[in-house]
Amino acid sequence: MKKYSSILLLSFSLLSGVAMAGGTTEAGIGGALGGVLGSVVGNSIGGSTGGAIGAGLGGAAGGALGADKRQRGEAAIGGALGAAGGNVVGRSVGGTTGSYIGAAAGGGAGGALGNYLGKEADRDDYHEGRRYRRGYDDDRRHWDRGHHYGHRKHKHKRHWRD
Repeated sequence: MKKYSSILLLSFSLLSGVAMAGGTTEAGIGGALGGVLGSVVGNSIGGSTGGAIGAGLGGAAGGALGADKRQRGEAAIGGALGAAGGNVVGRSVGGTTGSYIGAAAGGGAGGALGNYLGKEADRDDYHEGRRYRRGYDDDRRHWDRGHHYGHRKHKHKRHWRD
């Protein structure tokens, strides 16, 4: 039990620092720590299948915690897939210890890669001039929503002669 408490204390101290920042490195660290913690908890509860599921959930949570606000979804998906896949591959190569190492490596790589690809996709959209506005079409010619009510407001007064 002492081993698990030290792991939890170390991971919570690292995750508190990760949660303040928001970048590719932080998403990788968060995915790695979340994958290992999820794998440990899942192994203790449900064996190898529980370890894979726990690694996926932990990698998703850790990757999302460390990622930038706009790329949390991508980092969570990358961390989950990487940690779960790393857990399964690591277990087949090196047993339980290998599953922990695989979950850490896969969760870290997946979280960092997901965050990086999310940033690149946002950057590509920005540089291509496609800023998506609510209520506007994607075509640059249509800048309004079609409400042309000025002709009702600004009526000309007609002065009649007697």
